[in-house]
Amino acid sequence: MSRFDGFVPGRHQLDAFGAGGFRFAGMSHRGSVLALPSGIRIWPVLRFADVTPAAFQPVLDEAESIDFLLIGTGADIAFIPHDWRALLKERGVTVEGMATGAAARTYNVLVAEERRVAAALIAVD
Repeated sequence: MSRFDGFVPGRHQLDAFGAGGFRFAGMSHRGSVLALPSGIRIWPVLRFADVTPAAFQPVLDEAESIDFLLIGTGADIAFIPHDWRALLKERGVTVEGMATGAAARTYNVLVAEERRVAAALIAVD
């Protein structure tokens, strides 16, 4: 298992999550990630309260390839603010928030179905 250094191109399922990070594509990363059509990248968010609309810029940059964004909000479900929903909806991206475990599992199913999905996942212990 190699260490993830910031970006791995391509669509990858998440092999494992928890213990503060994720495993995917034969690599591991402690911390949060963005899983986008272009690849998986580090997402510098420690907890849901740290997320700002600017944190979604990589999603907006790839919005033409994304129909659905799953936001893994951590160990608990959190309300997705209306302004985030509106910002993403303007680009044609529908948003759903759920606990990170549920978001990671749902992401894997949708990737396997070759759906146009992305995930913003806050790491959990």
